[in-house]
Amino acid sequence: MPSMSGREHPVAAGGTSGRRRRGSVFRSPAAFWLGVLACATGVALHLPMYFMAKDMGYRLAGMAPDAPMLVGMALIGVGLVLALYGLVPANARTIRARAASIRVAAMDDTKVRWQHVALLIVMTLAVTIDVMKPTTLSFVAPGVAKEYGLSTAANPHAGVPVTWLPLSGIVGTMLGSFLWGWVGDRIGRRASILYAGILFVSTAICGAMPGFVWNLLMCLLMGIGAGGMLPITFVLIAEIIPARHRGWLVLLIGGDIAGAYALTSWLAGTLMPLYSWRIMWLIGLPTGLLLILLNRWIPESPRFLLAAGRTADAEAVMRRYGAAVVEESTSDVEVTGARSMFRAPLRAPTIAVAGIAVAAGLLTYGFQFWVPSNLQRLGIGEVNADFILRNSALVGLPLTLLVALLYGFWNSRKTMVCLCAVTALSVLVFAVFGDSLTHHEVVLSAVLVLPLAGISSLVAAVVAYAAELYPTHMRAKGAGLVAGLTKAGGVLVLALVLASFATPSLAVTALMGAIPLIAAVILFTRTAPDTHQRSLEDVAVALET
Repeated sequence: MPSMSGREHPVAAGGTSGRRRRGSVFRSPAAFWLGVLACATGVALHLPMYFMAKDMGYRLAGMAPDAPMLVGMALIGVGLVLALYGLVPANARTIRARAASIRVAAMDDTKVRWQHVALLIVMTLAVTIDVMKPTTLSFVAPGVAKEYGLSTAANPHAGVPVTWLPLSGIVGTMLGSFLWGWVGDRIGRRASILYAGILFVSTAICGAMPGFVWNLLMCLLMGIGAGGMLPITFVLIAEIIPARHRGWLVLLIGGDIAGAYALTSWLAGTLMPLYSWRIMWLIGLPTGLLLILLNRWIPESPRFLLAAGRTADAEAVMRRYGAAVVEESTSDVEVTGARSMFRAPLRAPTIAVAGIAVAAGLLTYGFQFWVPSNLQRLGIGEVNADFILRNSALVGLPLTLLVALLYGFWNSRKTMVCLCAVTALSVLVFAVFGDSLTHHEVVLSAVLVLPLAGISSLVAAVVAYAAELYPTHMRAKGAGLVAGLTKAGGVLVLALVLASFATPSLAVTALMGAIPLIAAVILFTRTAPDTHQRSLEDVAVALET
């Protein structure tokens, strides 16, 4: 194991190169904010055509983009380039090597301050905005199919399947998780979150696109922006929050899927009857801008700042959060990039966590996504099916809190194992008794509690665990990889449905996710370390030994 020598780090000369903003340095603040302005203006130039279609129920299908829209698209392209230039650190190429050679210990001994609370509130909002993007797909699909004459399960011969829309979005989130994991380790956690917000703003133009192909493209880009938010948010929280509170708070914030779903359904029910399905995409403009404007309460990770050579900035952040920076330098560290995730000692834990992530995706977009359709296929009316699922989801909310508390205060590894086992067994009940349960709605509601709560918690838990598992120089990549694999299962399921245009049964979707989940958790039990209230550096050392 590499030798380590702790010392309180002095303010290094040159550690404040660039312009400081709340512990983070923009390469060019002017370029960043000009990029934001250009993107917002570009979206605004799409709105006149949308409002001109009010008398037609905001139907734009078949129309050609007008001159303001074309100018707006050009502005968005320029704005995205400007904003990225403004965010990328000048020394981004040297960060990985420095990150592999330092360890930071003192931050895990701090007490929770109001600054931590403010960060958690902003990150909860960020996760909510993020989850709303792919959640919106299920609400806009009927309106999209109707306006463009697309085929659905109820009308399979109308034309191109509307399933292409959620498939493009889920593919985007998968690619985004992989991409932002790589980006987050190079330009910073905070910069990645801000750029995702700019993508949210830019892809709001999906609500004004006249052609379905344009909708697919914008949906793909939206997914790329949304896909990386969750893992980057988890990584930032894991690197800021003290160890004794890190696990349960990360998992609790990640479990805000239910809150995001409730908010999205409320907005859809309130706005879509008045402004059509397109308004659900257009609200990406104000929500994305809100996230960007909250940037002053989003710090950069001190671990990342030290890796970037910005010691003074790291110390400024740590003072805000009640700690001193203590850098513990290491030697003989081999830097191999993302490949080291698949080399000893990380190989076995990575394979185990990746297996759980894929299984969680299969259950999310297989079992959970198709439960409403399966209940209706088995004779339960649409209203009753929604009522049953809503009751089950509400009853399951305390279970999400229980999982978060067990993860943070008991044992992260044992909590993951128990969560996987309970989730797998609960969905297997439907593989055996699913059809017969539909004759007893009260029993059905009760039996649905565990799989619905378990699947949602499992997705959050596996990404949260990945954010703790990997060392600083690959933490964002590792969390991004795992988050992307939770979407890979969705891509597979939606592709199968698109190929056959048949809703998979309860038994098929249950077995599709439960079997790989059981296999993965067995490997996880044998290879993965417990991260419970341990510093992130101690977790890395535990793997090495």
